[in-house]
Amino acid sequence: MSHPAAGSRVGTGRSARNRLARWGKGGEIGARNGVDDMSAGPYEVLLVEMDAGVAVVTLNRPEQLNAFTPRMGLELGHALVALDADESVRAIVLTGAGRAFCAGAALDPASSTFNGLNEPELPGPPMSSLSPWTMATPILAAVNGHAVGLGLTYAMQCDIRIVAEDAKLGFVFTRRGVLPEANSLWSLSRAIGTSRSLELLLTGRTFLGAEAADLGLASRALPAAEVLPATLDIARDIAANTAPESVALTKQLFYEYLTTGDRDAARAEEREAFQYLVGRPDGKEGSLSFLERRAPQWTGSKHVNREEIG
Repeated sequence: MSHPAAGSRVGTGRSARNRLARWGKGGEIGARNGVDDMSAGPYEVLLVEMDAGVAVVTLNRPEQLNAFTPRMGLELGHALVALDADESVRAIVLTGAGRAFCAGAALDPASSTFNGLNEPELPGPPMSSLSPWTMATPILAAVNGHAVGLGLTYAMQCDIRIVAEDAKLGFVFTRRGVLPEANSLWSLSRAIGTSRSLELLLTGRTFLGAEAADLGLASRALPAAEVLPATLDIARDIAANTAPESVALTKQLFYEYLTTGDRDAARAEEREAFQYLVGRPDGKEGSLSFLERRAPQWTGSKHVNREEIG
C-alpha cells in the first residue's frame, strides 16, 4: 500500500472509490449504521485508501497541521462507521498528512474558544457521537507527528498507538481554560495509572512521543518516517493472520472487562466465548492451517452475534 504524499488526492482503487461513493450517498451499508445522505459529496479533509483488508484514513489538512474542524469530525465519523460495516476491512489505520497527526481543535480566532467543536449542520454521525472502542474492527493510530488536545484524546480512543519519538504531545486543556474531553478522563488512568495521568492532565504540559511510550501511553515510539510503515505492518498482520470473529470478540470483551468488577463472571464468559469459537468454522480453520503450514482462509464475520454464545 503506497501512502499518499501530503496534500495529494485520494489514492484508492476503483472498487474502493465506488464503496466510498455508495457510503457517501447513504447506501445500504451506511443506512444500516445510521449514516444519512452526505449530499456535500466526496470527503474534503480525509484521504482513504484500502488494500488487502487494511484501510488507511488520513486527516488531510497538512497546512493547518490537521487541526480538527466540524467537517473533519463529520467525515471521520462517517468513514469509521462505513469501514467498520464492511466485512472486507479487517483493520483501520488513522494517521495525519504532513508533519503532524492533529494539532487539536481549530480555534475560533475571534474568541479563542473551542467554537470549532460545535456540531456541523450536516447529516451523518459526528465524531463526538461515536465510540471507536465499541467497533468490531481494530483501529490503530499512527501518530506520525504532533498530537495536542483533541488530536491526542482522539488517538487515545484507538486500540493501538504507535508514535513518532520526537512528536510533541499534550493534554493541554487546562491551559486553554477547559477540561480534557473525548473520554480521556476515563481512559488515561486505565492506560498509565493515577499519578502519572493526573500530572499530565492537571499541568497540561507537553511531552515527546518517546516519553509517551515510556509511560505506556503508546505501544512504541519510532522515528517519524517509520511510524506509518510499522503501524501498517501490525494492521496487515491482523488482516492476514487473525480470525475476524476472534479479534472482534477479544476486543469487545477486553473493553467490557475494564468496567466490570466480577472476575469470576469474566472468566466464565471467556470460557463460553472460547468454546463457541472452537466450534466455529474459523476455529477449525485456525488449527488446520497451522498444522498444514499454510495461510488461513477465514470465512467468519467480524460482527459476532453474542446471543449465540452461551
